[in-house]
Amino acid sequence: MSDIDRDKGLKFNPKFDSNGLMVAVITDAKNGQPLMVGFMNQAAIDKTLETKIVHFYSRSRQKLWKKGETSGHILSAIDIRIDCDQDALWISANPAGPTCHTGVQSCFYRRLKEDVLEMVE
Repeated sequence: MSDIDRDKGLKFNPKFDSNGLMVAVITDAKNGQPLMVGFMNQAAIDKTLETKIVHFYSRSRQKLWKKGETSGHILSAIDIRIDCDQDALWISANPAGPTCHTGVQSCFYRRLKEDVLEMVE
């Protein structure tokens, strides 16, 4: 498939990095706020499409990971979009509880100001 076909066509042809991964940005379907960023391989994409529950590839554990598998705070996929050159995903999801492992709603709970971080409400 040519780059122009990938960029403008309607065939899903993801362009993974050298590790077989692509970035996935997750936002809240209700308010559009960013929730988290993860990495997906083909198996994670397939499982997400099949179950409508967001799955990732855990780089630290080197395996497929269902978000919320231990906490119960799953992400229900509402809309999945791919960028123009098919190397990044944007998933709009309904979170079942806090998304961040720290217990807050979004992993983006701090703002960079100059050279310090401040909490975001």
